[in-house]
Amino acid sequence: MSGEINLKALLKTLKAKLVDGTYVFVTISAEEEPSGLNPRMRFVESEGVTLIMLKSEAEVHNLPFEFPSRMITLDVHSSLEAVGFMAVIATELAKENMGVNPVSGFYHDHIFVPEGREDDALKVLARIANEA
Repeated sequence: MSGEINLKALLKTLKAKLVDGTYVFVTISAEEEPSGLNPRMRFVESEGVTLIMLKSEAEVHNLPFEFPSRMITLDVHSSLEAVGFMAVIATELAKENMGVNPVSGFYHDHIFVPEGREDDALKVLARIANEA
């Protein structure tokens, strides 16, 4: 399954699902990473390891965090080679003065929006799909 690459089709079939929980971004060195963590994402950069994880888990492990956010799954199987999909979404959210941190998985794209702005983001996403 390679996923959809047609931008119009992606936008037209876009469905957004709010994921339970408040997520945060943590950065630590690989040596500092406690065992038993269950991050949603782990990404290694030259400066350290970035973890996206539930805020409650970060607090349990006393990990400093930033950007309390809500995760929205874009429930359309987009290709990893699709062009412009996240750009359209980020641009429309920016018009509402909302930053977004996108993450692409093999099957779906996910966006992290500021906690408290998830309803605004869902409205924007619904409008994008309706206007496509």
